Amino acid sequence: MSEAHPADGLRVRLHADDPVRRRGLAAMLEAAGHQIVTETPDVVLCDLGSDAVPPAEAEAPVVVLTGDAMLRAQPAGVLPPDVDVAQLGPALRAVAAGLLVRAPGGLRPDGFHAAGDDIAPPLTPREAEILTLVGQGMSNKAVARALGISVHTVKFHLEALFAKLEATSRAEAVAKGLLGGVIEL
Repeated sequence: MSEAHPADGLRVRLHADDPVRRRGLAAMLEAAGHQIVTETPDVVLCDLGSDAVPPAEAEAPVVVLTGDAMLRAQPAGVLPPDVDVAQLGPALRAVAAGLLVRAPGGLRPDGFHAAGDDIAPPLTPREAEILTLVGQGMSNKAVARALGISVHTVKFHLEALFAKLEATSRAEAVAKGLLGGVIEL
């Protein structure tokens, strides 16, 4: 398997100043099957207060929980503070796989707010479903198995959504889908 720790989840370093918030996030991480570590993390999860600055991404990609639309640094992931475990788990996996994660209507990688941006072209429900599974790190074969369709059909839908999103790679398609609010991870 290509994931770093598929059976055990990810190794996550957690930064949260508020002890109550830290316990809640720790419980969510553990419920999602991730391990909280202090050294050699796969991903760093940082709960930012109103004036906090996210850590530099030297050791591992950073996912920031914040309501601040004007972050100075651009971490790999930016999610709202009220994120739930169903959103957090896939977002951490996507960031660990090298993707950028933004909440719908969140920040673009260049720091500007996406609300006024051109909206991504509409995808069919099946294209959005396939793009979401690709964003979770699934191969074409795994997507086909999950949806009960052929690998050829998956490739057909990927080609169509690559054209609609003007993407040249799976990662670019997922990033554009997230930024355009077409999919959520």
